[in-house]
Amino acid sequence: MNDRISQILAQMAALEDDLRTAVQEQEVKMFFKIKGKRVEFESSVKAAHRKLKKNFFRWLVTNRPQNLLTGPIIYGMVVPLMMLDLCVSFYQWACFPIYGVTKVRRGDYIVFDRQHLEYLNFIEKFHCTYCAYGSGLMGYMSEILARTEQYFCPIKHAHKILGTHSRYNRFLDYGEADDYEAKLEEFRVALGKGK
Repeated sequence: MNDRISQILAQMAALEDDLRTAVQEQEVKMFFKIKGKRVEFESSVKAAHRKLKKNFFRWLVTNRPQNLLTGPIIYGMVVPLMMLDLCVSFYQWACFPIYGVTKVRRGDYIVFDRQHLEYLNFIEKFHCTYCAYGSGLMGYMSEILARTEQYFCPIKHAHKILGTHSRYNRFLDYGEADDYEAKLEEFRVALGKGK
């Protein structure tokens, strides 16, 4: 990897740190604190949220008809998602210790905290729980696959691809053959250190 790319990656990491700080500052402005797994709003904010909540019947009448019609299709995906979750988790559980790869913490990706939002009714909270599971599962799976790719084949593609995972930019350039085996071993050792 050339110096320019290393410099840009360092800038990206610094920007990600700035983003985390800005998000934490936003949390303070939104009057909530995270205590363990719980999210707590100030009492005045909770009261204001409760006033904004739509009751179920009002929500049902004002909801878009296409949302109700496609609901069974959307929620039918829960079975394949759960199977995927089970398979990927089993793969990681069985293989990562053999490879010496640090396991991905599921709880870092699949987070259920929207149920603390008082302005959502029970159906909206259910929707949010489903989406949090599906989106979180995709992030969890992506990280497991990224670590697998780093272990077996940390080489960028010749063609540009969209939606690369967080490790991809650090991979070897396509065609970078010098000391490939030694570099591959460095990638593998880094995975055992959680990198």
